[in-house]
Amino acid sequence: MADLRETDHQVSGGYTIHIAEAGQGPAVVFLHGSGPGASGASNFRQNIQAFVDAGYRVILPDMIGYGASSKPEGIDYTLSLFTDTVYEALRAHGIEKASLVGNSLGGGVAIQMTLDHPEFAEKLILMAPGCVEEQASYFTMPGIAKMVSGFGSPDFNIEEQKRLVSNLVHPDFAPKIPDQLVAERFAVAKTQPKDVLARMRTPNLGPRVGEITQPIFVLWGHNDEFCPESGTRYFLDQCANARTMTFARTGHWVQVERAAEFNHYSIAFLNEQG
Repeated sequence: MADLRETDHQVSGGYTIHIAEAGQGPAVVFLHGSGPGASGASNFRQNIQAFVDAGYRVILPDMIGYGASSKPEGIDYTLSLFTDTVYEALRAHGIEKASLVGNSLGGGVAIQMTLDHPEFAEKLILMAPGCVEEQASYFTMPGIAKMVSGFGSPDFNIEEQKRLVSNLVHPDFAPKIPDQLVAERFAVAKTQPKDVLARMRTPNLGPRVGEITQPIFVLWGHNDEFCPESGTRYFLDQCANARTMTFARTGHWVQVERAAEFNHYSIAFLNEQG
């Protein structure tokens, strides 16, 4: 895999946002999802090299509460907090325009960032994006019940971490999850406060996606147990320049479970002119 260059940026509130990057060329910002142990690098390890080889500058921020970024306690983790701190760090990193690639919570951040700063976002690639339903509706999804764990307690261990990661993918793929990915996420999870999940607050941006005029490519696993695949309709019904792709026998992690196809189709989308 390409060597990652790493930088920390101080942002408003006294927080630090960690950014890793690789490659040269037009910037593509990869925005990770939530969950114990999430980080930019661990979410997208199977994608980085393909985008670098295609001539793109891969930017991997760790959102507040995740990875190597600040993890404050005693605050609400709102979508605006995630979005504003990442955007400020990206601008401090010298990024003036970028295509945004967002998975789950990262998809919601990509949508919010595009709505807030339309001049910044060039194209959007969204994998099972969150924040397009009322927050309460996500808690009715079967995957959420499976994620109940000892996260945040001294009893949380690497076997529990592996079980949580396995819930994100289709059962067919679960045995293929790399041990390195589990270990990497476990190391981060041990540093995270419970507040990052217990006090997450997200709005429903579904009614607003039609405001986005940039080209959008939405990918979804048909068997996603966290974000209902029916969410593709919001983009098809409202957005003038959207396309969607659904994968059979695939869960919440299209970019991991279908890495080769995700890389191929996403790079082709970014390469399109006009």
